[in-house]
Amino acid sequence: MSALSDQLVTFAILAYLIAMISHAVEYALGNARAVARPAAPARELVGAGVGARVGGVDAPVASADALPDAPIAKADAAPAGGDRSADRGRLAGRVAVWITALAAALHLAATVTRGIAADRMPWGNMYEFVLTVSFVGAAAWLAVLWKRPSLRRLGLFLTLVMVLLLAFAEMKLYVEVVPLTPALQSYWFIVHVSTISFSSGIFLLGVVPAVAFLMRNGYERGRRSFPYTLAKRLPAAAGLERLTFTLHAFAFPIFTFAVIAGAIWAEAAWGRPWGWDPKETWAFISWVVYAGYLHARATPSVRRNVATWIAILGFLTMLMNLFGVNFFFTGLHSYAGVS
Repeated sequence: MSALSDQLVTFAILAYLIAMISHAVEYALGNARAVARPAAPARELVGAGVGARVGGVDAPVASADALPDAPIAKADAAPAGGDRSADRGRLAGRVAVWITALAAALHLAATVTRGIAADRMPWGNMYEFVLTVSFVGAAAWLAVLWKRPSLRRLGLFLTLVMVLLLAFAEMKLYVEVVPLTPALQSYWFIVHVSTISFSSGIFLLGVVPAVAFLMRNGYERGRRSFPYTLAKRLPAAAGLERLTFTLHAFAFPIFTFAVIAGAIWAEAAWGRPWGWDPKETWAFISWVVYAGYLHARATPSVRRNVATWIAILGFLTMLMNLFGVNFFFTGLHSYAGVS
């Protein structure tokens, strides 16, 4: 069963790679006119002197939440003139979505068979954790796409992230199936690690529209240098920013619960809820940064691009907690490393 899991991971990487290539074809052949310009923000009753900034531009909005989604043309809407290249691009985009769904199914099967081979939940080391987190990100992307098909062109960046993460896990993090260490043999293992994996997967997805928003926002403001030119065919900046906020607002309470559950587990396992172990310290740093993002996002005087940079910083702290701490520090969580 372990060998089957390894094969399924390889097939999943290949499927994500093919999906990425198909998305790239759509991106290259797509018509930039199919992406609508951002609409003017909706007007609301506001207090005197209260305003919001949208991508650095003052707008008559009561709060950060007042920014609506920009109407984005459907991904399959036919461009004027019946451009055959754009038609082929849309076909490649639809194929990419189906292949991404296939890749996610293979990804899930690989994770499940890994757990069956280990006779436990597949979260006992870095390799298994990355496998689970990346699957959550892919599954969440398909759920978002089902609700918002107009965001399909983001699939190019999402599948790129999947290929890089899984390939890195296979080449650098892979370990044979082993039993859980005594410190992990607790029901809190399921509670804590499942919630931290789920929230981390949503944060992983959330960084994709965050980076896309910064590029598209710059493009809409007239910047035509690299990397802003990559955003020519992306959805409107307002919709990308709104998606970034929605994903982070959804994941943050789950992440908060995961940190609290980890403290309770630490009390039961080590006799203290918090000891500033390197992983605990970086989890706290991540929590503070993400809380800062949500606070900045809810503050009318803070530019949306500034708040988005904070969200990206939060993801970098998560990467540090996952890879940097395990590779460069020693602590009570060292059993979660690559061996």
